[in-house]
Amino acid sequence: MAKEELLQFDGTVTEVLPDGNYRVTLDNNHELLAYMSGKMRKFRIRTGVGDRVVVEVSPYDLSRGRINFRHKSERGAEATPARPSNFRRR
Repeated sequence: MAKEELLQFDGTVTEVLPDGNYRVTLDNNHELLAYMSGKMRKFRIRTGVGDRVVVEVSPYDLSRGRINFRHKSERGAEATPARPSNFRRR
């Protein structure tokens, strides 16, 4: 295994913690502390409790990881409430 090679696991966000951290339960019932990747923060991809995510974990520390991808929910866009626009029409 190369030093840069990371392990990828699927999991579910169970708790949103302060400072951009998340408690994630993996499919094998292992819990770990994860943070959002830089690209997800850059493009403002929101993650909440119950979201399915892909977590990258270093083989050296299996208790911490990085959320790399959020799966789209089965509910679709119609289930999310529409946010009011910050712009006024003239």
